Amino acid sequence: MIPRSVLITGAAGGLGTRLRGLMRGLYPRLVLTDRATPKDLQPDETFVAADLAQLDEMERVMAGIDAVVHLGGMSVENEWQAILDANIIGLYNAFEAARRCGVKRVVFASSFHVVGYYRRNRRFGTEARVRPDSRYGASKAFGEALASLYADKHGLRVLSIRIGNIDDRPVDKRRLSGWLSPPDFLQLVRIGLEHPDLHCEIVWGVSDNERNWWDNEAALRLGYRPQSNAETLRDQALAAEAKLPHDPIGELFQGGGFASREFSGDLERM
Repeated sequence: MIPRSVLITGAAGGLGTRLRGLMRGLYPRLVLTDRATPKDLQPDETFVAADLAQLDEMERVMAGIDAVVHLGGMSVENEWQAILDANIIGLYNAFEAARRCGVKRVVFASSFHVVGYYRRNRRFGTEARVRPDSRYGASKAFGEALASLYADKHGLRVLSIRIGNIDDRPVDKRRLSGWLSPPDFLQLVRIGLEHPDLHCEIVWGVSDNERNWWDNEAALRLGYRPQSNAETLRDQALAAEAKLPHDPIGELFQGGGFASREFSGDLERM
């Protein structure tokens, strides 16, 4: 069943702004929320200011909503308190408000940083244990667990998308593996919003890249058919890579700079 009203959280951010344009005209009612007002609001968009940290505000904005695309929260590594407020408490409030308001579906923007401490020569599916490379990555692993709880206990239909990197093109060598084109991202979001048999799934947010690290069988089973391949843009990415500073830790792991930041571990045991 196609949702009539879709809410995008984090709508003023870079990813939210991009998704607004991609989703325009697909659903009868598009509602946006963030603490800041998005730029260039369109006549067919409704904006309601709300803070993820406030459950009552999230309930207010979710009233009458059929489905949520949850992009809100901290999108990079940060100090613990910032991650806690935005990605732990804020995420709980989003799911709990959805439950209380009778929302049927949630698409959760997870991240490949939940597995950022796997080395770049590993290929695996979503069943592999999480190995977050940061407080940010750990918060996304929490989000996937919370999604499972609300699907099993309360019947929400949830798709968690472990996003690699969404951009118009891959900007370095690492992203030749994890790049997700905007049209392919939209395809995954629509699967989360519309697939009739969805219960709770985790999929990789990645295009059909030749250097892909991840087995995306779960997404393919749901009907995902990625159209983009980072290898067609490799020359620009490799040229940009040559200008980057050497990162002996980050270059080993899929998480890149997230993995090397604050690193004091034992490489031999890893």
